Amino acid sequence: MHESGKLQAKLTALSDVYAVQLPENLKQLEQSFHQLSDTAWEEQGFQTLLRLVHNLIGSGTTFGFATLSDRARNLETYLRQLAQTKAVMDKDQRNHILWSIRELHEAMVHRDVSLPDQSGLIAVAQPGQGIITPRRIFIVEDEQTLAEELKVQLGYFGYEVSIFNTLEDFRFALQQTSDVVVLMDVTFPEDRLGGVRLMNEIQQGREIPIPVVFLSAHDEFEARLEAARAGGIAYLIKPLNIGNLIDKLDSLTSTKLVSPYRVMIVDDSVALTAYHTAVLEQAGMVVKAVNNPFNVIDSLLEFAPDLILIDLYMPECNGTDLAKVIRQLDAFVSIPIVFLSAENDLDKQLFAMGLGGDDFLTKPIQPQHLISSVTSRIRRSLMLRSFMVRDSLTGLLNHTAIKDLLDGEVARAIRQKKPLSFAMLDIDHFKLVNDSYGHPVGDRVIKSLSRLLKQRLRTSDLVGRYGGEEFAVVLIDVDGMTAMKILNTIRDDFSQLHHLADEKEFPVTFSCGVADVSQFPDATKLSDAADKALYKAKHAGRNQVMLADDPFAT
Repeated sequence: MHESGKLQAKLTALSDVYAVQLPENLKQLEQSFHQLSDTAWEEQGFQTLLRLVHNLIGSGTTFGFATLSDRARNLETYLRQLAQTKAVMDKDQRNHILWSIRELHEAMVHRDVSLPDQSGLIAVAQPGQGIITPRRIFIVEDEQTLAEELKVQLGYFGYEVSIFNTLEDFRFALQQTSDVVVLMDVTFPEDRLGGVRLMNEIQQGREIPIPVVFLSAHDEFEARLEAARAGGIAYLIKPLNIGNLIDKLDSLTSTKLVSPYRVMIVDDSVALTAYHTAVLEQAGMVVKAVNNPFNVIDSLLEFAPDLILIDLYMPECNGTDLAKVIRQLDAFVSIPIVFLSAENDLDKQLFAMGLGGDDFLTKPIQPQHLISSVTSRIRRSLMLRSFMVRDSLTGLLNHTAIKDLLDGEVARAIRQKKPLSFAMLDIDHFKLVNDSYGHPVGDRVIKSLSRLLKQRLRTSDLVGRYGGEEFAVVLIDVDGMTAMKILNTIRDDFSQLHHLADEKEFPVTFSCGVADVSQFPDATKLSDAADKALYKAKHAGRNQVMLADDPFAT
């Protein structure tokens, strides 16, 4: 069954459950009314009645009971007028409410034949989710030495490389697969623009052009123009700067899936929570449902959502009060909070947002509207957060962000009794690099290491620039010995990279210290231990990884 068909079936099943539960919900509403005193005003009891009526407005239309929803809205309007006076209800007023409740019972039979068709509902294209572009590289280069050197260098960054020394060999290989990125030399013995002409021929009639980076020993406008017409996304001059080449390839390829958006829904209505959860999950999001607002804090810390949807009217703790509590937590000061309610009074919506919310969605919410609203809010929030927590040169987490995240990950690892390691890395003799080749070249070296760390470590691991030429890595669910092996492999590969300055190549190494949370069960102690292990690695000759000593070892 198609995904939209599965969603349609799930929403229909939820509607059926709602229909079965509706008589009991209306009975509860009627009992709430009869419990109100006819001799004194009862604020709490009246607000309970108002909330039960209000819940029917959003849920009714959502599950195919539009008539019920309309009549509930009329009753809510009448009750709000009474609530303004706070006067004991007279006989006529009570009879009017009883008559309205009977209308609600009658409306149960007026159910829409089916829910709105969701066949047009599509999953949200979240960055990197479900999209894996090729990491296979075809190098087409008649200079064998250069081709082999490129293959070795690209191999350190995780690319699978095939070399073709003639255009005909490349043409034949491309008939077997086109799921590649091509590094094409412009000039061949038989034709000074042979690589460009062949790619132009190959691209003709292709719905999706093959990504190609052209390589040339000459910087000529004519060659650049023809390369652009042949689908070239870059034109690099020899001798190649490997850092620039990897930048281009990184923009084209990805094998890491970005985590799907995480949404927490806080709503006392189990039925509506299930409905909104089904819609957002179908769009590829991960959803955590909380029906009791008093359980929110623990769930927040454990789930770490990107956005929170909060029902405005809930018993014992309304949405605005809950938003205030969430905003008191430093980690969630800037998290997007979107209120859900059948409230259509603009002044009340604005008032609610002024108390900690970022947006207001009126029930019933069309599925595509819900998805679009949530997606745009999360994207904007993640973008702004990235500006605040990312280092401008490398794109890695900055010093403050990596320290804050380390605190949380250490607490989680200890609570869940899972392994975790923390590593400090420092580029060896970096001042000499800057003094010898200049700061721009030093920046390129820093970017090369940051790129290698991002590519070789998992998405779940945290990588930050601690300052200057120093980096920090949090390896989730990895013990110290395993972390040491992983980082030693990266160290070895980095030491073999060729960095370029003034057409001269030079190597660079780094030293690393690793600490295990099982031996240092505190973020500060863990960080200090990794730093001391880094110092030992430097003192022992550099270009090595050392594991912090067990403080309890004899």
